[in-house]
Amino acid sequence: MFRLRRMCIDTLSEHVVFIAERAVAEGALGFKPLDRVRVIGRGGDAAAEVSGVLNFCGDALLPPDEIGLSEAAFRDLGLAEGAPVDATHARAPESVERVRGKLRGQPLSRADFDAILADVCARRYSKPELSMFVLACALRRLDRGELVAFTEAMIACGSRLEFEAAVVADKHCIGGIPGNRTTMIVVPILATLGMTVPKTSSRAITSPSGTADTMGVLADVALSPERIRQVVGRTGACIVWGGALDLAPADDVLITVERPMGIDTEGQMIASILSKKKTAGATHALIDIPVGPSAKVRSRERGEALAVRFRDVAAAIGLFVEVLLTEAHAPIGCGVGPRLEALDVLAVLRRDADAPVALREKSLYLAARLLECTGKVADAEGYRAAQRALDSGAALAKFEEIVEAQGRLAPPPPAPFQAEVLSTRDGRLQSIDCFEVNTIAKLAGAPANPSAGLRVLRGVGAVVSRGEPLLEIHAQSRTQLAFAREYAEQRPQLFGFGF
Repeated sequence: MFRLRRMCIDTLSEHVVFIAERAVAEGALGFKPLDRVRVIGRGGDAAAEVSGVLNFCGDALLPPDEIGLSEAAFRDLGLAEGAPVDATHARAPESVERVRGKLRGQPLSRADFDAILADVCARRYSKPELSMFVLACALRRLDRGELVAFTEAMIACGSRLEFEAAVVADKHCIGGIPGNRTTMIVVPILATLGMTVPKTSSRAITSPSGTADTMGVLADVALSPERIRQVVGRTGACIVWGGALDLAPADDVLITVERPMGIDTEGQMIASILSKKKTAGATHALIDIPVGPSAKVRSRERGEALAVRFRDVAAAIGLFVEVLLTEAHAPIGCGVGPRLEALDVLAVLRRDADAPVALREKSLYLAARLLECTGKVADAEGYRAAQRALDSGAALAKFEEIVEAQGRLAPPPPAPFQAEVLSTRDGRLQSIDCFEVNTIAKLAGAPANPSAGLRVLRGVGAVVSRGEPLLEIHAQSRTQLAFAREYAEQRPQLFGFGF
């Protein structure tokens, strides 16, 4: 028997078990590093157990008579620190064989997805097994039946929010475009016009900031379902982090391997987005698919094909979607990174003279389409209605109301280290590589450091001279600043020039 120890190590939801190497040798336990093990104890009259991946450590970190658990494993075991526990080998979940079957080309049924996601939610999958599932769905493309089954299983594995309104609106962008924080402008516009918009958003997966990261520098976004209902009841809308809820929870576990791999597969993306919309109570959703040479979707043909899959799966789960393909040849706003993007959003809402025009116009366009497709206004009347809500100051007042209801936070200060990236030639800017801009902002420290990122100083169409500043990098340390600046200066494809 061992005593239970809470290791206070965040392993991004993975169950990790720690044991002293000497305890294994002296007890002849037969464990090896990275083995899957079960930790078993008792909570009252019932047995309590978790399984996890084993890590060896020295006596200085953990004495031989203790077994340590990562934060997620300790929470899920539910026993007090110091409780007596035992450990034994654990078998891999049976559903892993279904994942291996998919890699061999066998289709997955609804029952297969239910079994896989149940084990994923219970944290029975190791990081390699989670990665295997993500890659299986990417390499062996999900057909229509599989994608519907995957989405339905994602919906079924968690809880759901419900609202009394007949029409509950939502929007989502598939991502990849720097500074594309239209949600934080669209939501207050719609709420001002009487629509119910409980917006749940993700944190960054492959970008330097997600909507939840940007909103999180201004307000609390980790709200409980009860708080969300209160905020929506009071203001008509919210902008919160979906990961704090139990909505399609398997998706939040899968994101922990998608993020370090830097991938966002088509099937996973569709199932993730639509399941989150459905479980958040939406009846109508707008899906924004940016198309451009450095966007996730590079051609209009692929964008149209993706739109068809979104509409098909949405219809199968009883969700109305409007899918828009939008042009993306450069960042939408000037700021990239949580704090800098929040400043852009506030500038648009405040109608500042130097507010990013592209961010304002795209937000009005998206709001207009949602107003029209939900029947809130007549066709061709959406833009004028959205524009009046913004230009009158009503959208700003509604946004401030939402921030107060969620819990206002003091914005972080500017990043202490900043540097400019200069133009190496004369000419007219024809394009700015979105992928490279995202990479530079992440190298500068975003989104982990909310003040880090960059500002785009000159937009597409601007005539620039050699030596003129094009970007301004913001970083929390000199090392990150130097790394990001060096990367930017070595990327000739970052800016496309013409005459």
